[in-house]
Amino acid sequence: MLNETNDNNTVEEVKTPINSGDDASATKAPAGIDKQIKDYLNPDLFSDIKTLSIDELEPQLDATTDTGNKEEAYKNTLVDISEHELINGRVVGMNERDVLIDIGFKSEGIIDRSEFTDEDLPSIGDQVEVYLEYLEDSSGNTILSKEKADFMLRWKSLREAYENEKVITGKIIRRIKGGMVVDLGAVQAFLPGSQLDVRPITDFDIYVDKEIELRIVKLNEARKNIVVSHKLIIEESLIEQREALFQEIQIGSIMEGRVKNITDFGVFVDLGGIDGLLHITDLSWGRVNHPSEMIQINEDITVKVIEYDSERKRVSLGLKQLTPHPWDEVEVKYPIGSIVNGIIVSLTNYGAFIEIEPGVEGLIHVSEISWTRHIKNPSEEYSMGDQVEAKVISIDAEEKKISLGVKQLTPDPWDEIEKEFEVGEKYSGKVQNLTQFGAFVELKEGIDGLVHVSDLSWTKVVRHAKNVVEKDQNVDVVILEVSRENRKISLGIKQIQDDPWPDIINHFESGKEVSGEIIRVLDKGIIIQLEMDVEGIIPFGKMSKKDRRSLASQYEIGANLSGIVMKVSPEDKKIILFKEELAGGGSTQSATDEVKDYLKNQKMETGGKIEIPQELLDNAKDAEKEEQPEKD
Repeated sequence: MLNETNDNNTVEEVKTPINSGDDASATKAPAGIDKQIKDYLNPDLFSDIKTLSIDELEPQLDATTDTGNKEEAYKNTLVDISEHELINGRVVGMNERDVLIDIGFKSEGIIDRSEFTDEDLPSIGDQVEVYLEYLEDSSGNTILSKEKADFMLRWKSLREAYENEKVITGKIIRRIKGGMVVDLGAVQAFLPGSQLDVRPITDFDIYVDKEIELRIVKLNEARKNIVVSHKLIIEESLIEQREALFQEIQIGSIMEGRVKNITDFGVFVDLGGIDGLLHITDLSWGRVNHPSEMIQINEDITVKVIEYDSERKRVSLGLKQLTPHPWDEVEVKYPIGSIVNGIIVSLTNYGAFIEIEPGVEGLIHVSEISWTRHIKNPSEEYSMGDQVEAKVISIDAEEKKISLGVKQLTPDPWDEIEKEFEVGEKYSGKVQNLTQFGAFVELKEGIDGLVHVSDLSWTKVVRHAKNVVEKDQNVDVVILEVSRENRKISLGIKQIQDDPWPDIINHFESGKEVSGEIIRVLDKGIIIQLEMDVEGIIPFGKMSKKDRRSLASQYEIGANLSGIVMKVSPEDKKIILFKEELAGGGSTQSATDEVKDYLKNQKMETGGKIEIPQELLDNAKDAEKEEQPEKD
C-alpha cells in the first residue's frame, strides 16, 4: 500500500496493484481453479523439447539405485524451488490466454498472458524472471506471475535508490486528494502537493501524464508504500544556481524572472534561485494603485537590477527603469500655452491632479478652474477618472511640476469689466449669497458684486445682510467701484435713493424732545426707533455697572421712551438723546426742562457743535460700537 496525504496532512492508503487480479494470483489458490491449456496437447507446440524414455534416463541414475527408487531418483534431478520466490524460467509455449514457462519443475508454470503488454510479450525460448505463486493449484498447474516479479524487482531497485539518495524518474498518472499518484514502473508512489514545486501550485491537473525527476523521502517495507518529492530536486538545483547567480549579478543587469508572489507593496520575482523585490514605485513611471494592475502570478517578466546587497543577499528590481524617464522631454512635448488632455488621478481641497501620460502629472489649482465662480473644492466640478482638457501655465522640470488651467481655455470676462460696468450706473441683479458683511449680487453670469452692509441702508445699522435683503431677491444697485486687478465690484443699494440725512438733521434739531419705541437695551444705553426710519440712543451717565444694569432692567423692549436731541450723527447713523434719569441725575421735570431750554438758547445752526457732557458722548460712542458690525 501507498500512503496518500490529504489536505489535513493525514495519510490515506493507496493500493498498489501487486496482484494480477486473476484467480491464479490470489494469496491462496481457491479450490476449483482450473487452468485449461487445450493447445498444450498440440505436439507441434513443443517440437523443440527433447523427449526421453525411462530406459534412456536409467544410465543417468545412480547404479546402486534399485528399480523401486527410480521414481524418487528422477524427482531429485529437479530444481529445488519454493513458493513466493523469484525464479528464472524459459518460455516454452503460449496461446491466446496463457504463457508456458519452464522453471525446472516437474511441470511447466503458467502465466496469464494479460500480465504482458504487447511491447514486452516474450518469444519462445526467451528467458524471463517470474514469481512462483503456487507449485500446484487444484488442477495440478504451477501458477506464476510476471507482474509480481516486476514489482519485487522494481521494489528492490527503489530501495537501493532510497538508501543511496538517488534520483529516479516517474510519471504522474492522476490527481488525488492531497497530491498526485506517480507510476514508478510496477510500483506506484504518492507525491504530496507541497512537494511538487518550490512555487505555489494553482493548477495540479497540468502535471498529469508528465514525467518528472523524483527523490524518495519515505519507504515503508511492511506496508509497501512510497512517498516521493520533486521539490527537493528543484531546491538542490536552485542552491547551485543561486550561488552562481550571486557571483554574476551586478547593478544595472537586465534579467529574466518569473513572478512568484504579489503583495500590496510590490512583487517578488524569482530570478532563478534568487528572489528579488520589485517595489510598486518601480513598476511604472505613472501611478499604480496595486501591482496586480500590471503583473500576474507566474508571469515571465524582464527586470533591471537597481540595488544589490551582497552581504544580506537582497536584490531590488525595477521595471520602469527599462524605459526612458518621461520628464526628460516634458518641456519639449508640452510647452507653455499648449493644450493637454489627461485623466484625474487625485483630488485635494486645493486642486485636481491629472495624468498627462504615465509618470507626468499636472495640477489644476482650484483658482484656475473658473474665471468668475468661487469654487471651494475641485470635487464640486470633477470626479476621479474624469477626462479633462487644460492649458499648460508653467513647468518646473527640476521639481517635476506642471501647472495647468481650465479657465484659460476661455476668454477672461474681467478683461473688459471696466467698460461693461461703469461707476455710478444703475443695474439690476439677483442676490446670490448673504453674509454678515454683505450681500453678493450677480450682475451677469459669472460676475458678482458685493453690497457691503454699510451700503444697504442710509439709516439702519445692519448687523447681517439677511436683515435687509433675501437670497434670490431681485434688487437694484449702483456701481460704486470696479477693480479689474482685484477682480472686485463694489455695489450700493442705499445709493438708489438720495441721502436723507440733510432732512433728518433739519428735523431733529438740538433741544427738541422726541420719543420712540425701545428696540434694544445695551450696557451703555438704550436704543429707540424714531421717525424717519432713524434710531436714537440715550446713553447712561456716570454710575456703576451694577446701577446701570439695575436701571436698564426697568425698561422693556417695545415700551415708549422720550429724550432730548443733543447731537445728530450721520456717520454713526444715530441721534444722541438726553434723559435726566438715565444721565445720573434726578427724574424731575424741572431738570429736563432746564436742559431743553439750555439747548434751545444756544442759537446755533442745526447740527452744530454744542457743549454736551463728555461722559455722555463717550458712553454714546461706546454704545454705537456695540451696534456696528465689522466692515470687510
